[in-house]
Amino acid sequence: MASSKTDGSDSEWWRGAVIYQIYPRSFMDSDGDGIGDLPGITSRLEHVASLGVDAIWVSPFFRSPMKDFGYDVSDYRAVDPLFGTLADFDAMLARMHELGLKLIIDQVLSHTSDRHAWFAESRSSRDNPKADWYVWADPKPDGTPPNNWLSVFGGPAWQWDSRRRQYYLHSFLSEQPDLNFHCAEVQEALLGEVRFWCERGVDGFRFDACNHQFHDALLRDNPPATPASIGEVSTVRADNPYAMQQHLYDKSQHENLAFLEGLRRLLDEYGAVALGEVGDENAPPVMAQYTELGKRLHLAYSFSLLTADHSPAHLRHQVEALDSALALTGGWGCWAVSNHDVPRVATRWSDGGAPDTRRDRLWLALLLSLRGSASIYQGEELGLPEAEVPFELLQDPYGRAFWPEFKGRDGCRTPMPWTGEAPNGGFTTGTPWLPMYGPHLPLAVERQDADPGSMLAFSRALLSWRRTQPLLRTGGIRFVDAPEPLLHFERHGDGASSMQAIFNFGCEPASMPLPHGIAPVVGQPLAETSVIHTSDGERMLRLAPYGVFFGVPADEERS
Repeated sequence: MASSKTDGSDSEWWRGAVIYQIYPRSFMDSDGDGIGDLPGITSRLEHVASLGVDAIWVSPFFRSPMKDFGYDVSDYRAVDPLFGTLADFDAMLARMHELGLKLIIDQVLSHTSDRHAWFAESRSSRDNPKADWYVWADPKPDGTPPNNWLSVFGGPAWQWDSRRRQYYLHSFLSEQPDLNFHCAEVQEALLGEVRFWCERGVDGFRFDACNHQFHDALLRDNPPATPASIGEVSTVRADNPYAMQQHLYDKSQHENLAFLEGLRRLLDEYGAVALGEVGDENAPPVMAQYTELGKRLHLAYSFSLLTADHSPAHLRHQVEALDSALALTGGWGCWAVSNHDVPRVATRWSDGGAPDTRRDRLWLALLLSLRGSASIYQGEELGLPEAEVPFELLQDPYGRAFWPEFKGRDGCRTPMPWTGEAPNGGFTTGTPWLPMYGPHLPLAVERQDADPGSMLAFSRALLSWRRTQPLLRTGGIRFVDAPEPLLHFERHGDGASSMQAIFNFGCEPASMPLPHGIAPVVGQPLAETSVIHTSDGERMLRLAPYGVFFGVPADEERS
């Protein structure tokens, strides 16, 4: 059995925490089969600890046919042999706790694999004990699916089953049938799966697609999307037909709130934390409901900053929208600019330009200064760009379905470069499941580790400095009007304490009047700004291209 949990006295450690996401297949391979595994993660935990993060989120490692690389679970309580054993999990957890790190594991409750024993029984007949555990529906008289719902991964969300002579719902791949949360037995069974890992000592859970856990029981058609109904942030690309509907009935249903309350009661028994993924075109109000203070999830994140648009206006709008929604419920958000589902931010926010470490530093400084918690995806501390994966080596079924307009998610899932040695950068002694991307090798951990001017050194310094700034962890946020390409906001505490944060998103220097009485924060690992005294007695803040400034009232100057 795993080691005991870390000291539970810091029950609100998650507020303002920095969470490091590990995608197990691509982090470190310990046995030479080309696929990362749990012992591999354990062997590299010192690197993660050296960053100064609070927790690690490990993407699915459960038994799975791997149609969606672990997000199609066939046994919630077993480690897939590709990744190791339960003993390997226990060793990994124990080592994390020794290093002062919390462990958050993925839980995929909205659907299972079609190889799960529950589904095998459910599809066997219409009157077996688990007949209603999944979403089954009769066809229309002409044999077509019961409604117009679509899969996130393309095409209808309904798959015909010849034995039951019914359709089953799958919001993602056809091999990922949706569980029927209207069935009380399903809810109880899933809570049992969560309890299993709580008892094993995990510190929290990241709940995948948690707003997909209920569907409209009447199976009403979704209405078409209109220009007025299409959100500024979509969960899919415009070339995916899923974007052509208003998803009023296939997700984000009100009944989910009661389930989340039951889930929270269970987690509170163990002091475990819940982080929810909310994939909704209008996510802020859903996130606010889901994280209502003390009732449901502890915190949630959305796709709001996982977009191509990274203009100051867009960023301000998304942050203000969430902050306003959370203010009504006392909820808490978590921000991410990259993860395993989207192109890496170093490329996505490059506007087609060449790699630029200054820009990488800006986005990390932005992420770590927004109100809420933050999630950093493996390799972002190195400034890794998106990898190019040729079609013949593509593994992602989502990408293969929408090629070439959408190349899938493999470009952000290529192996982590540990050394600069070709061909595999220390990731594996075998053939990696996705190729090591050549341009990643010069950015390897080993090469950056000894360079005080590297992105890795900056990431460590910034995270260390942030830990000394309570306003950045838990303070409020207030935006200040500033001309493009500048973004300006203030982090403030309950009293008069405050901090100014100003970002230049442009590739040219920019200047603005420095707010009265503001001085640079002492000790910040940012030196791209200067203060100029003008002839008329004003002070101008000059920011270098992609420059960042943190300042406080002169009498509050702190290190």
